[in-house]
Formats: sequence, structure tokens, C-alpha cells
Amino acid sequence: MYVRRLELVDVRSYARVGVDFEPGPNVLIGPNGVGKTNLVEAMGYVATLASHRVSTDAPLVRVGASTGVIRCAIVHEQRELLVELEIIPGRANRARLGRSPARRPRDILGALRLVLFAPEDLSLVRGEPDQRRRYLDDLLVARQPRFAAVRADYERVLKQRNALLRTAYLTRKVTRQGGDLSTLEVWDTHLAEHGAQLLRARLALVEQLSPFLEDAYQQVSAGTGKAVAEYRGSVTDPTPEALLAALAEVRADEVARGTTLAGPHRDDLVLRLGDLPVKGYASHGESWSYALALRLAGYSLLRADGIEPVLVLDDVFAELDTGRRERLAALIGDAAQVIVTCAVEADVPASLRGARFRVEPGEVARV
Repeated sequence: MYVRRLELVDVRSYARVGVDFEPGPNVLIGPNGVGKTNLVEAMGYVATLASHRVSTDAPLVRVGASTGVIRCAIVHEQRELLVELEIIPGRANRARLGRSPARRPRDILGALRLVLFAPEDLSLVRGEPDQRRRYLDDLLVARQPRFAAVRADYERVLKQRNALLRTAYLTRKVTRQGGDLSTLEVWDTHLAEHGAQLLRARLALVEQLSPFLEDAYQQVSAGTGKAVAEYRGSVTDPTPEALLAALAEVRADEVARGTTLAGPHRDDLVLRLGDLPVKGYASHGESWSYALALRLAGYSLLRADGIEPVLVLDDVFAELDTGRRERLAALIGDAAQVIVTCAVEADVPASLRGARFRVEPGEVARV
């Protein structure tokens, strides 16, 4: 799989731009702030329907424009598919597959399988649990797009259940009387059903991912420690019955606090180097290598599934010493397509300097 062409209209800093990529290595060269990351962010958005930089869609639309459009021509098994996304702040986005309207944007998931590593990924090891949950769920969807629906269903039920608990909490606070929680058990059943599917998939994913993570960290860091990932959940038994029991156990606290306290939305992926947690103990270099290893592990797992994803490395090589650069280049040298951004071309190993593009404000040109 590879991206043959990317077109942006009123997206971030670009009024209109088109870039024709090649299979194999592609290097986007330009000073900081000229729009290199905007290009790879757009490709990541096609793959995940989310930005790796911001939590809402509005910043993706160019200032002064009402909508933004991303078009991506993807080649897979010698067949080309055009994906188009129209981003409409404050309204539902629209999508097209092969020039035909998609019923909903998430129907395009799976058209582009892409793994993106960016400086923001330090939050995977240093940030809050929601960053690591998103990492797992994005990888689940990349492997099996049907999990986008499972994820959406769980989030929808969680939102409704939290609204019910919150309303009851505020009613009690104002009137000193108990709020109406008569439908709470119905939402418990739905939450447990969708949550068990998500939990079961996450547990299986972590088990399958672990050897790839260990191997990737060893190769990137030259054997400076063993990377271990462990899923820490609300329950150890991924069944609706176990989740219902967990909800019943915290019911009094939920009612008192007005929020849902058990379920996959409270879980974490615990990361360690040997016996020590990465968060709080790892150096900057170790944290950077660990975050990179997490992305490379996902990339390797997709390839093991028979999926050849596009690999994007956004401003990665500037943070690596010469040894780590060369080891990373050797690790990904046979990728179907690698897209690298850099401010200094010399930072990129010679083996990855394939097609080159000069990026300037609002423009991209092949060199």
C-alpha cells in the first residue's frame, strides 16, 4: 500500500496543494513552520479520522475558510482508490470513496493503513492513560476497521450513562432529594456489552503486540533495556458479567460523584523498562526510543497480519544520534512507503533519501 497523491484545499496553511508521492522513501525537507507536519497530519486524518496534534477538527481548516478538503489517492494491490474528506467545523464531516458518497465518515476507515510517529508521541510514555488507550484503539481499528463501530458504541453509551449520573447528582445537590436513576441498569447492560468487546480486543492486542515492542525497542536502543507492556484494567475477566459486577461494586461512589468509575475508559497500558515504569524513570532518550518502539511495534504487527501500511516519521531523525538513525533506517528499509519530514536533509540516513520534496510556505515542489 502507498499514497500516490495527496491534495489539500483550505487545510491548515494550504489554500491548495498537491503532492505526488512515490513508493519507497519520500523526504519532505524544509525549515520548521513551513507546513511539513500539516501534510502528514492530513494523511493521518484519512487513516484515523483524527489529528495527532489537536482534539477537534476546526484547527485543520485554513483560517478564513468555511471547510477544508483532503483528497488521497491510495494504491493497494495495483488498484487505486480515491478517498475524499470534507471537514466542516461545527457540523458532520462528509466523505467519499471512489467518488461515491460514504454513508458516514467512518466507512472510509481501512482504506489507508498508516502508522505515524511524531514528537507528540512522547505523550504515550509521559502522558495520561487516555493517550495510551487511544494508541491501542487506533491500532485495533487499523487491524480491523469494524472496531470503529465498537469504540463509537461504547463512547456513546458512556456519554449517556454519565449524563444520567450527572443529572441525578445535580438534582440531589439542588433539591436535597434523590435523582431519577431508574434507567441506570439499562445503560449498565449496554456499557458492559460494548465494554467487554473492547476489553477483550485490547487484551488480545497487547499480548500480540508485546514481542514486537520488545524487539523494536532492542533494535532502536541497541539493547539498553527490555520493553514490557501490561494492560491494567477495571476487571481481569473480559465478559459482560464481570463488568456488570464491577459497576455494581462502585455504584455508590458513582452516584456520589456523578460519573462512571469502571470500564475500559478507566484502563491503562502500563509501560516498563525492565522492572521500572517508563514514566518518571526513563531518560529523555529512553522515552523517545520507547515511544518510537511503540509505533514500530504497531507497524510490525500490521505487517504480520498481511497489511503493508504506510510509515510516516515526522521530524524524528533530529532527535536521534547517528547510531539510532542508522538502526532505524535498517529496520524500515524494506517498507512499501516511508514518508519522512526533516529540517536538515543530512539528518536522514542515505538509505532513506528517495524522492525528495522542498516544502515552503503554501507550496511543495519535487527536487
